Amino acid sequence: MAGASILVISSWLRRLWPFGYRGSLAASESSWQRGGGAQMAGLTGSAPGWCLDRQAESGPALALAPSPSSLGTLLCPEVSSTLLPPPLLLRSAQIPDRANLSFPPSIPRSCGPAQAGRGYASGAGVVGGGGWDQGDGLAGPHHPIRRLPALRRAGKGNSGQQFGRDGRARLAMRLSLLLLLLLLPGPQPALGMEDDASFPHLGESSQPPPRACPPRCSCPRPDTVDCDGLDLRVFPDNITRAAQHLSLQNNQLQELPYNELSRLSGLRTLNLHNNLISSEGLPDEAFESLTQLQHIYVAHNKLSVAPQFLPRSLRVADLAANEVTEIFPLTFGEKPALRSVYLHNNQLSNAGLPPDAFRGSEAVATLSLSSNQLSYVPPSLPPSLERLHLQNNLISKVPRGALSRQTHLRELYLQHNQLTDSGLDATTFSKLHRLEYLDLSHNQLAAVPAGLPRTLAVLHLGRNRIRWVEAARLGGLRGLRYLLLQHNQLGATGLPAGALRPLRGLHTLHLYGNRLDRVPQALPRRLRALVLPHNRVAALGARDLASTPRLAELNLAYNCLASARVHLRAFRRLRALRSLDLAGNQLTQLPSGLPAGLHTLRLQRNQLRTLEPEPLAGLHQLQELSLAHNRLRVGGIGPGTWHELQALQVLDLSHNELSFVPPDLPEALEELHLQGNRIGHVGPEAFLSTPRLRALFLRANRLHMTSIAPEAFLGLLHLRVVDTTGNPEPVLVRLPPTAPRQPRAAGP
Repeated sequence: MAGASILVISSWLRRLWPFGYRGSLAASESSWQRGGGAQMAGLTGSAPGWCLDRQAESGPALALAPSPSSLGTLLCPEVSSTLLPPPLLLRSAQIPDRANLSFPPSIPRSCGPAQAGRGYASGAGVVGGGGWDQGDGLAGPHHPIRRLPALRRAGKGNSGQQFGRDGRARLAMRLSLLLLLLLLPGPQPALGMEDDASFPHLGESSQPPPRACPPRCSCPRPDTVDCDGLDLRVFPDNITRAAQHLSLQNNQLQELPYNELSRLSGLRTLNLHNNLISSEGLPDEAFESLTQLQHIYVAHNKLSVAPQFLPRSLRVADLAANEVTEIFPLTFGEKPALRSVYLHNNQLSNAGLPPDAFRGSEAVATLSLSSNQLSYVPPSLPPSLERLHLQNNLISKVPRGALSRQTHLRELYLQHNQLTDSGLDATTFSKLHRLEYLDLSHNQLAAVPAGLPRTLAVLHLGRNRIRWVEAARLGGLRGLRYLLLQHNQLGATGLPAGALRPLRGLHTLHLYGNRLDRVPQALPRRLRALVLPHNRVAALGARDLASTPRLAELNLAYNCLASARVHLRAFRRLRALRSLDLAGNQLTQLPSGLPAGLHTLRLQRNQLRTLEPEPLAGLHQLQELSLAHNRLRVGGIGPGTWHELQALQVLDLSHNELSFVPPDLPEALEELHLQGNRIGHVGPEAFLSTPRLRALFLRANRLHMTSIAPEAFLGLLHLRVVDTTGNPEPVLVRLPPTAPRQPRAAGP
């Protein structure tokens, strides 16, 4: 290393110094390599002589000094030469007054004056007191060459030969120094030094530059630039090349400049969601340099065609909600790591999807093509698919074999299309051995499709034209959990007895909005939810529900049930029932034999005139009771009707014919609906039995300003809402003071 440094200085002096040399550099170098650390490498010229000197105690620092010299080091001994480019480490000799020298900024300014043979020259040496004197710079404070203060002549104690006092020699010395300093920034670096980016050059700082961040954007991490929602119209400059995650969503960008995007070769995530970018403004060439891009989001823009090329490294591509009519083979093809592609809400037709659109992309698990203009299921879909979205298209058929290779498919969405029975065959779904969710709702099917996979857990056939359910087509679906047949045309014979019995795992059966006149017979024993509203069920026999003892939810709302045709034992075996909805029927009295475990009972919009305590006896777990829109009067509510409803929290008596608040309401009540009645007076004892009441609704009654007794709410410490709007006169209600909080017991 030392020899190399000598060679560097030698080469510099040969170019810069206009005088001859005495002595042999080779000899000096060889002696240096032999360990002669204090030996001079004599390089003295015929004009003011110079030599290379190195003292053993001075560490690795080389010195360029007037000859002869053996004086102290000009620099602090702790400064390493690895931080400073040669030949700027100098040793002081008897240097003429006011000579100008330049040193790199890495030289410390706090060095002391004398350090026992290794420091600055003592006395009036180069550095006096606490550091460098400030002089008028040779080329400004930030120029790589800065003017140092006048170097005073060393004191008498300095060893070495004194320069002659000849004026011409001193002038020659100063001119030589000036010439050397002016040319110092131009030397050629040593062999191998030009490739060392970490080696600080003259005028450079060893501290890293501050991290750049575009104006108004945020850069929470060195690799992240977030310019979200800034109303930008031009691609921001000053984005660091180290950026890996760039967000430009929610702006007004219309194009991406190729030169700006292509230089960000380290990008992994590019978010351009919700801008105004057109296909012309998204250059294909820019993606060629983004070889590490994994996630690209260009949804909600103005693209008319997809980019012809996207990087091979891509994992997620979102081009949804554009105007895309065409994609290309290399848009999504040849992407071995691609997992998710989102193309919904575009204008893609089958002609815009090439047959090899996903060739070489064998890892695609999610593909969304919903809300386009496809007329049939595209062929050559990725065999690795797990979720396929094709809803809201114009699909009228599934070509034979179109889904034969998708053996990993778990979810298939085909709702809101134009599928008919002729557009499907027995082999359409037969190869989908892992399919769990199939949605064929909102089509034109007249029958349950054949060849359904045994693995199905959810089958959605709602809003079709199905008139009849063939038992054989559902017989193999023993793992089916949810069967949805709402809004079809199932009549009295549309669901034969036992047709659903093979569905041993069935949890929920939806038959909403059909033409059934009775509850289907021989339903699966494990059925937990039966939803039958808006049918034509007029009777409920003793054994109609006997096959479903585990039923927890039964919805028979808006049918034609009359009290006389509901058997006394119709609900007897439903011991697990928690929710019963009989709203919108023709009941004139409460059904008998209600299960004791009920939590919710809905009887609104019937023809109830009276309430007797017997049908409600034993309902100790009932929490919500709705009796709205009936014909109840206070006189029709028998004494003790509410007595056993110890858990009731919500009671809806709205839109009846009540003239005052019913007495003896349940103590646990928290929410009471009395709106739309004929109540004209609220007495002081109206709510004595309901101390936990939180919300009271009295709007649209016959209350006047003085209709409510001031003492009516005194005991209701939890009351927070009282609604009295819509009465003949404004009614002001003064809520009781908030209940004081009980102090918590102190911890141990």
